[in-house]
Amino acid sequence: MASIGARLRELAPAGHRRWREFNWSQFVVLAAVCVCAGGLFAFARIMDEVAEGETHGFDQAILLALRNPADRADPIGPLWLEIMMRDYTSLGSHAVLGLMGVLAFGYLMLVRKHLSAGMLVVSFAGGMALNSLLKFGFARPRPDLVAHLVEVHTASFPSGHAMLSAVCYLTLGALLAGVAPARRYKTYILATAIGLTLLVGASRIYLGVHWPTDVLAGWCLGAAWAMACWLVVRGGVLWMQRRADRAGAGQGVPPPGPPPG
Repeated sequence: MASIGARLRELAPAGHRRWREFNWSQFVVLAAVCVCAGGLFAFARIMDEVAEGETHGFDQAILLALRNPADRADPIGPLWLEIMMRDYTSLGSHAVLGLMGVLAFGYLMLVRKHLSAGMLVVSFAGGMALNSLLKFGFARPRPDLVAHLVEVHTASFPSGHAMLSAVCYLTLGALLAGVAPARRYKTYILATAIGLTLLVGASRIYLGVHWPTDVLAGWCLGAAWAMACWLVVRGGVLWMQRRADRAGAGQGVPPPGPPPG
């Protein structure tokens, strides 16, 4: 069956193949726009509810559900789960994310992806600055309902680990998926980026250092910021490709095929 499918694809007209690639590309851009707009809308709603104090019951119920009713300093589950969550939460720390950002920036510069490298810096630095400003503006206290299982020193809303892990992993995932040779690789990369983001945020709630709405807000805003930066990079790449196509057409050089989806 696989050979028959491959043969049919070879026999398909070139225009039909380009149409399918175009539609897939447009779908990806539309999905990114929806994530960006939806993330901003959801963040605004959560922010409004938190400011009015209407999420307190929800936050308390989640935190208490993750602790031993007889001892709020004891999280549910075996000891190895607590140890794993302590390790997982470090994947969203400034040190780890900053190191990953520096390594990714160096690679992008080596392969001469200067626009992507520049937007990576803007994405990371802008996300950190935005998170710090929001924490300072809201100054929401950390949960005092349960014991903190790791040390914390900043305000609670929005979760820096959740937001910055979304910025880091989703930005890197989008950039890597853009150069992956097949859709199954793109899907794997994006699923891994989303999984890491969710894991870091969930660990903050389990460890008792964030209200659940802090993490939800961080995920929403981080995803929106990451997709906005990716859309800017994609727009810049397409603009440069079209500029090169026009220059090549003026010199009688045939334009290249469509960019990968």
